[in-house]
Amino acid sequence: MPLSARLLALLVAVTWGFNFVAIHLSLEQFPPLLCAAVRFTVIAVPVVLFVPRPRGVPLRWLLAYGAGFGVAQFVFLYVAMAVGMPAGLASLVLQSSAPFTVVLAAALLHERLSGRQVAGVLVAVAGLLGIAASRAELGGAATLLPVLLTMLGGLGWAFGNLASRLAWREAVAAGRPPRGADSLRLVLWVSVVPPLPLALASLLVEGPHRIAGAFTGLGTRTGLLALAGLAFTVMVATLVGQVIWSALMARHPSSSVAPFSMLVPVVGMVAAHVLLGEATPWREVALGAVVVAGVLVGSRPPRVRRRVEDAAPVIDRAALATR
Repeated sequence: MPLSARLLALLVAVTWGFNFVAIHLSLEQFPPLLCAAVRFTVIAVPVVLFVPRPRGVPLRWLLAYGAGFGVAQFVFLYVAMAVGMPAGLASLVLQSSAPFTVVLAAALLHERLSGRQVAGVLVAVAGLLGIAASRAELGGAATLLPVLLTMLGGLGWAFGNLASRLAWREAVAAGRPPRGADSLRLVLWVSVVPPLPLALASLLVEGPHRIAGAFTGLGTRTGLLALAGLAFTVMVATLVGQVIWSALMARHPSSSVAPFSMLVPVVGMVAAHVLLGEATPWREVALGAVVVAGVLVGSRPPRVRRRVEDAAPVIDRAALATR
């Protein structure tokens, strides 16, 4: 992969790491369900107006992808951060989506696991359990609950990954293999699914009074920082970041691009420490390194798969670009 592509991949990783700080700022003003609803609504409106639907993707898999990746992931993540999950630690624990995806693919899609994948999952799970135990020791249920909620967000992301795989599998079987533009369109159209259920959930759970209070306080310093955080999440992390990432995945081997995502929790924890003053115990940093190592081991493709990918780059990389 050329230097320019590596720099772009690094830029995306840095952007996504800082996004956890932006989410933290947004949640200082908006309740979590409303914050997620506003985030996706701002993206969904221009997508519906200007972006064609992805070619050959059945509606049921688009809805399933949106329900897992858009609704479940961000409901649990935002609620976790609202009840005390540190932004830096959230960027790390959300990596649980990788081992969850591997396990669910084996259980539900009957995909065979290599010894390397099994080892990677076990190492990552051991690190996550260690973080959960550390949180429980530090503050009991009050600090353990946000970790568990963030893991549920990772589980929702994993279900979204499975839905995206099934969507492309049907398209290929029907003789409509996805193009690079279709992968990006699918990622963007996922944002159309969450706004309505999230808005209804916010209305029912958080209530009209709390929703109104969030909007009437936007002129305060906290409100302006929340708007800045929301703008960063929508414009930079989601639109710009995802466009660049999808383009990189379409043009270069996934084995060269995907490892850059492991820099996201590193950037997230450093950014949260510098900008928010978050202090993460060293044992949790060490356990985080264990999680990242497990994900890297489990996601590294075997040589046979790499040769298959080289033989059919359009289909394989387009499918991987939806992660």
